[in-house]
Amino acid sequence: MSSIHIPTLFRRLRKAVEPLPKAAMFELHDEGYTTAFEQLVACIISIRTRDEAMIQMARALFGRARTPAEIAALGIADVDAVITASAFHQAKSRQIVEIARRVRDGHGGGLPCDREVLLSLPGVGPKCANLVLGVACGEARIGVDIHVHRVTNRWGYVRAATPEKTMAQLEQKLAKRYWIEINRLLVPFGKHVCTGRLPKCSTCPVLDMCEQVGVTEHR
Repeated sequence: MSSIHIPTLFRRLRKAVEPLPKAAMFELHDEGYTTAFEQLVACIISIRTRDEAMIQMARALFGRARTPAEIAALGIADVDAVITASAFHQAKSRQIVEIARRVRDGHGGGLPCDREVLLSLPGVGPKCANLVLGVACGEARIGVDIHVHRVTNRWGYVRAATPEKTMAQLEQKLAKRYWIEINRLLVPFGKHVCTGRLPKCSTCPVLDMCEQVGVTEHR
């Protein structure tokens, strides 16, 4: 069984992802889209949609409207016209505008950094809530997407059937100082190195700590 030394693992991961495209929500944050509302909208657009497409749509939408009041005024049809390349774009457009209206009317025009408030909004689950709280608010939260789920289970660090169960196990095992960073690192790492099919095990910087759970073929 492989042994994982977390400080060494994260140090190697930081170096490995340095030349790779950033995780989209972190990239948007670095570009100045830092509010909880902007990050939530980006997360909603990202569901079942490639990061490369999401980031372009988010930039285009925020070029027209950024605040809850502005998005609400824009309306469903105009939001949908911007995010039409996103999966389930019609449902997402309705969701985004409804959230914008609720935040405009019930929270003084800005979305607070409050997990209960986030989870009370239509269609917002733990993944997006935690990502918003981590990226926009700087709170120690673990955002578990498909990459974090796959990679940490492949390492053998957790053994969980769903992203939600992976999140719960990581919260029990992983030091809080790594909670935000794990998503920032494992999104590009999972997309470009520890891929779903044919992971690049021969050049992986953390292979000596990986149990390669479920890997039958690799590069």
